[in-house]
Amino acid sequence: MKHSILIPTDFSDNAWNAIVYALRLYANEECAFYFLHSWAVKSTMKSYITTHYMDDLKEDSLKELAELKDMAENANINANHSFEIILVKGKLKTAIESTVKKHNIDLVVMGTKGATGAKEIFFGSNTVDIIKKLMLCPILVVPEEFDFVEPKHVAFPTDFNRFYGEELLPIKRLSELYDSKIRIVHISEKNNLTKIQDYNFAMLQVYLENHPHSFHWMPDYAKKTQEINDFNEELDIDILAMINYKHSFIEKIVNEPVVNKIGFHSKIPFLVIPCSI
Repeated sequence: MKHSILIPTDFSDNAWNAIVYALRLYANEECAFYFLHSWAVKSTMKSYITTHYMDDLKEDSLKELAELKDMAENANINANHSFEIILVKGKLKTAIESTVKKHNIDLVVMGTKGATGAKEIFFGSNTVDIIKKLMLCPILVVPEEFDFVEPKHVAFPTDFNRFYGEELLPIKRLSELYDSKIRIVHISEKNNLTKIQDYNFAMLQVYLENHPHSFHWMPDYAKKTQEINDFNEELDIDILAMINYKHSFIEKIVNEPVVNKIGFHSKIPFLVIPCSI
């Protein structure tokens, strides 16, 4: 299976780290990588900017994209990897959506600021905007300065209140890359599951029967953000995966004021799967 991977870049070290992670994650796979840079001029500045300046900006961006492609090719050893650069004038979200549609992208990989202390916020504003609005394909968010390790353990938190089908396909495909174990974690708010939860739990077992997996129950002893962090650390989780649907845990996080996001640190790569898949 050939993968199509889109990696937006602002030419920062953080964005380069996301590229390196993606190259290593798919080191043994056939892949087409697309490096995307978008730029937009604020409406309040348009009257002050000359055509010459705009041309220079475009030329500089294309030059940096070409250099980025050269760096990726030099750092890469897989002959089945191809690279393409894309420059788009406009907002990042719009540029990503149009590129995903045009090139049938399977996965968007983005860098973000990592956790540096107790007051570190969840994601940067660009990343939050993409997570909230991009419903065309999964997004893998890579923390700043995160060093690649083979993902042998993938965590998937669920309350069993929702029936999962094709939404789980990206997690299954991720598991197949390195024969990763999918660790389903349920935070128990009540002693017993409801009939709906029981049914969804049973169906999840069936759906994952051909993939290594295990189920884990955690007591409801703190905020869910803290409990998920604790689970990830205790079981040495390499990637955290969640499905973004209406009223989901992810939706609550990205819609909260910044001050309320304290405590959820993206210390490991975070796979966000839109419920429309």
